Amino acid sequence: MIPTAPQIGFDRFIQLDWVAAALKVRAGLASLDELHELLDAAGLGKEAKAKTRTKLNALALEPRPELADHIERGVQIFKGTEDADELAVFAWGAAIATYPYFGKVAEFTGRLTSIQGDCAVSEIHRRISEAYGDREVTKRATQAVIQTQANWGAIERVEKGKRLVRLRARSLKNDKMVAWLVESALRYQKKAIALATLQSLAVIYPFALDQPLGYVMSNSTTLEVRSEGPSNQFVALRSTC
Repeated sequence: MIPTAPQIGFDRFIQLDWVAAALKVRAGLASLDELHELLDAAGLGKEAKAKTRTKLNALALEPRPELADHIERGVQIFKGTEDADELAVFAWGAAIATYPYFGKVAEFTGRLTSIQGDCAVSEIHRRISEAYGDREVTKRATQAVIQTQANWGAIERVEKGKRLVRLRARSLKNDKMVAWLVESALRYQKKAIALATLQSLAVIYPFALDQPLGYVMSNSTTLEVRSEGPSNQFVALRSTC
């Protein structure tokens, strides 16, 4: 039996202000008409607008049932903010929790830029192709995620888009935002994460977590810190049983 290639899902460029508008709609601070006007102003055609709305639905407006509570808590934490860095946290967290493909491209980008601060786009394509297949749709989707990451303030595209330069990580001061972002990373990775590695976790590379994370995680109602041995601590989703 021929194995099925993993589903891509995230295959369109999504501007941060579109996610911010969807967040406002979900929070009851704006109308759907205002969101549609924003998409119309971007010059999107009928098909492109419909596909973009599908992504915005998943990220904020109508999340999948298993993510509905997580996204709703994010909406409540981030609603009312006009700060682009904080809006990027919501967008990024929603994207990696909802779309594993976005998370995988983000993870590779974070790893490849962690040492020298930049990397070739071709290196990301190569690694993604190994996981998702060397298909034209994969290349287009990867470019869409890269363009989205750039718009969300994580990277800069240079050398005619052939290389990516990692921008300075944005420091997060709000404990609730930090815990929610870490929860998004856990939902992406689908396994516990070593507490000691959180500050360098590749999938959330655009953000600096400078707080005492053990304290922040232990105060969360949805996360728990588990000890395995005298010095190994892991963060995991709190069991609902």
